[in-house]
Amino acid sequence: MEQNMEQKKKIKTKVLSQTEIADGIYDMWIDTDLAETAKAGQFIGVYPHNESTLLPRPISICEADRKKGRLRIVYRVAGKGTEELSVYHAGRNIRILGNLGNGFPLEAAEGKRVFLMGGGIGIPPMLQLAKSLKEEGKAKEVTVIAGYRNRQLFLKDDLENYAKVYVATEDGSAGTKGTVMDAIAQNGLGADVIMACGPMPMLRAVKRYAEKEGIAAYLSLEERMACGVGACLGCVCKTVKKDAHSHVNNARICTDGPVFPAEDVDI
Repeated sequence: MEQNMEQKKKIKTKVLSQTEIADGIYDMWIDTDLAETAKAGQFIGVYPHNESTLLPRPISICEADRKKGRLRIVYRVAGKGTEELSVYHAGRNIRILGNLGNGFPLEAAEGKRVFLMGGGIGIPPMLQLAKSLKEEGKAKEVTVIAGYRNRQLFLKDDLENYAKVYVATEDGSAGTKGTVMDAIAQNGLGADVIMACGPMPMLRAVKRYAEKEGIAAYLSLEERMACGVGACLGCVCKTVKKDAHSHVNNARICTDGPVFPAEDVDI
């Protein structure tokens, strides 16, 4: 996949709003002109103020409002860095680095039936992707399959503005009981292209399904990151082909990804 050569910018800006939309899940809008060039599937690095947590936290871009110049991120509190972010209020200064990584290839959806599959905190990037595909108007049909832990269906209403949405929950409290793959089977759904983000077990299942059905799939890999710009090699994944520079079967998720064609990664 072609690497994103856009100039990265580290900027100081401010929080416009923040709300808790599910247990431990926060929805934040940030004032930034990075919205003008943000692509579905990219992410930003958010720097905590606490000096003991110096490294930026990688968080997927959930939505870009180009007219108002603001970015939306939806994240789960998972440690000290994101716990600090969760108490930020409107007007709070914040430092971010972006836009990072490569996004989903919208051109792959042209004239196709497309599945957008998100699991857990892999659901947020599906919103900008669904929005972009609707604005481009190239896809024949767009269907979102979202997997949640329970009936706290964050972003479901937002997603329904752009696509038909099917839900799976682990506890069966809403939609199909089970996984996103169970939702596909139960509802008899079909597609020509899959674009997915979520936990590794889900992505492995998506890759197997795509191979079995003979359809193209693009996977956004979630991984712990340190620098976010490819310098530290802390977020490599195993690839089918050797890297042209290092001559090993590895790729850096932060710069070569996070989106990869499914057939290119060994997961």
